[in-house]
Amino acid sequence: MNATNGNGAPKGRARIYDADTWHVDDGTGTDGKPPYHKSPVRRSFTPEYKLAILAEYDRCTETGEKGALLRREGLYSSLITDWRRQHRQGLLKAGLGRSDAGRPSLQDNARLRAENERLRTKLAQAEAIIDVQGKVHALLEEISKSAAPDQQ
Repeated sequence: MNATNGNGAPKGRARIYDADTWHVDDGTGTDGKPPYHKSPVRRSFTPEYKLAILAEYDRCTETGEKGALLRREGLYSSLITDWRRQHRQGLLKAGLGRSDAGRPSLQDNARLRAENERLRTKLAQAEAIIDVQGKVHALLEEISKSAAPDQQ
C-alpha cells in the first residue's frame, strides 16, 4: 500500500514537487497582458553605440573580459565582426547631433536632381557650340586657303 501526504504525492517525495501543477501557461501574465511579445522585436543600434562598444571591446585584455562585455550588453560576437567591417568600409561614423546627419532630405534630393538636369542641358548646349565652332574653324580655314592663291 502506497502512503501519500494528502496531496496525492508519495510521502517520501520532497515538498517542492507539489508545485508541479501550480503553473498553467495560458498565454497571459499576472496582469492579464501577454507576458512576452508574440513576434520578436528587432533591436537597432546607433553608430555612436556601435563605436563605443567596439572601443570597449578592443580595450578588453583579460581572459573572459570580451565575453563578459558581450553578455552584459546582450550582444553576439558576430555583431562585433559586422560592426568592424562597417567601420573599415567607412559606413560607421558617429553623427554630429542629428541621427540623420549627412542624409539629404527629400527637398534637397529634388533640388539636386533639378540642378543636375539643368547642368546636363547646359553641358549639351556647350558641346553643340564647341562642335559648331570646330566646323566654322574648318570652313574658314578652307576659305582662307582657297582665297590665298587668288591674291598672289
